[in-house]
Amino acid sequence: MEDGEEQKQRHDDASSCPANITHVIFDMDGLLLDTEKFYTVSQEKILSNYGKTFDWSLKAKMMGKKALDAGQIFVKETGLEGILSAEEFIKQREAILHDLFPWSELMPGVERLVLHLHACRVPMAIATSSHRRHFDLKTLKHQELLSHMHHVVVGDDPAVKHGKPAPDIFLAAAQQFQDPNLKPHQILVFEDAPTGVEAARAADMHVVMVPDENLDKTLCKRADQVLSSLLDFKPSDWGLRPF
Repeated sequence: MEDGEEQKQRHDDASSCPANITHVIFDMDGLLLDTEKFYTVSQEKILSNYGKTFDWSLKAKMMGKKALDAGQIFVKETGLEGILSAEEFIKQREAILHDLFPWSELMPGVERLVLHLHACRVPMAIATSSHRRHFDLKTLKHQELLSHMHHVVVGDDPAVKHGKPAPDIFLAAAQQFQDPNLKPHQILVFEDAPTGVEAARAADMHVVMVPDENLDKTLCKRADQVLSSLLDFKPSDWGLRPF
């Protein structure tokens, strides 16, 4: 087994990270909440009905996408075009996910980091591609912790015209901090998906990536920093008060 230093991948040394971070934006699925496994389970079940299997190369393409965009990728990549529509895929998946989402648990290190940033008066927001109804189900058990967020932007927010990797959702989240002096480079985004990293970079924000261990590591190169867990995050790397 690799030791902690080998497991934790970084593209920049701590000394090269900017020290002017004032605001934080979190992705949700797979970053704050351990929900990605539910998507995997539901999609495996759907594909099994057609004698097909679900793999991580397909999951990587779907992660962070709006539901319809993910559905279109799903049916195209699995050869189900003309057999299963993206809309029908979403309907089938919704039925499975509805029962799973209320059981969502926090990812390692989330509670410590959110409480620390709140104590340091660092404004935080969530920017998730999930629709509002899914957000409400996923966060049922964690409303007290997530009440420390300044605001939440969801995938069906009118301000989000284009899903990740477009920057819309992060730009909308930044605007809702309602700080006229806030610059994109002062915002640190936490993401787990390649599309989310691209969206943050397109918004001119800094991004820390905490990818699933199964994700192809070549898809992590665009992040400023790559960690194996939020437990490895050091606020002082980014000019924030240490734990």
